[in-house]
Amino acid sequence: MTSAINPYRGLPAYQYWSSGVSNIGLGQFDPVTSVKFQIEHNDTIATLGSCFAQHLARHIQDSGYNYLVTEPLRIGGEQTEISSAMAHQFSARYGNVYTVRQALQLLDRANGWEPQDDVWELDGRFYDAFRQNVFPHGFATRNDLAEERKIHLMKVSEVVTKSNVVVFTLGLTEAWISRQDGAVYPIAPGVVAGTMNESLYSFKNFTYDEVKSDLEAWCVRLRTINPTIRILLTVSPVALNATFENQNVWNATTYSKSVLRASAGEIANKLSYVDYFPSYEIITCPLMQGRYFEDDMREVKEIGVRHVMRVFEKHYLNRPNNVDSFRAETSSSMISTSRSEGVSEIFCDENLLDPN
Repeated sequence: MTSAINPYRGLPAYQYWSSGVSNIGLGQFDPVTSVKFQIEHNDTIATLGSCFAQHLARHIQDSGYNYLVTEPLRIGGEQTEISSAMAHQFSARYGNVYTVRQALQLLDRANGWEPQDDVWELDGRFYDAFRQNVFPHGFATRNDLAEERKIHLMKVSEVVTKSNVVVFTLGLTEAWISRQDGAVYPIAPGVVAGTMNESLYSFKNFTYDEVKSDLEAWCVRLRTINPTIRILLTVSPVALNATFENQNVWNATTYSKSVLRASAGEIANKLSYVDYFPSYEIITCPLMQGRYFEDDMREVKEIGVRHVMRVFEKHYLNRPNNVDSFRAETSSSMISTSRSEGVSEIFCDENLLDPN
């Protein structure tokens, strides 16, 4: 008679809930079990994505590694360089890249595609429909806008060609698109500039199949342009600020994050030069009991960002004593309710959606 053998017996400790999550110290949770590559000190690292991507950018730069900025941020139509504290928000001045389709089209635009509806007006000023809030005062003329955009798209190309590693933080599945040619905007017309016209624009909530297809195409495109580039995907833990779906915003958030997480995992499993980093899982893990969120239960506290970056540095930054330097935050600091440092510096188009 053959005795029963439990196939789950003897698995690594991280594969069990008790030893992998519930019995771990609050600041010691580390869900990374293996990585596909490490980042050398002389590698150039670029970022793009949702609002949370800016936290990663800031910490990468603060770590002393080579954070790539091809186009430093400036203030609106004045074109004046801003403080160094803000200059690391984006590797180029694309602003928030919330959806994968938007990221894919950014490459298309850098390669010469010109969407039909790309300039919006307000009070005699002209706004780049794809970067409305990057230049919140707009431009005096269409020509000024066109000249600035030409430079910008050249800098976007430089981000791809000069990067050794690109970190893409996936944020949303909801978007507003042009009915004329499918161009995807980072924010709906009428929020900053332009006018909502349902004959010209439509709401789109991308499906899993669409996101996965777009994400694979984006990764392959980057690798085709730059054959040695490596890509790190992650999902923003920041909930939707508003949804256009006729449902509770938390239901909409759960859908978006699930689709993005599943798509990122699928592509990371498929492509050898793509890896997935679980920043979403670190912040939202039940072990944290919501302590990493601000009082609005949406914005992430600085202590949570630091936890994410400790795990990132431990596994991806190739420097001595990384493992030894991984230290837990104290329980007392974990329950701090003070407003996080740096939150006011985060550039987030989506915050404009809620008029309350």
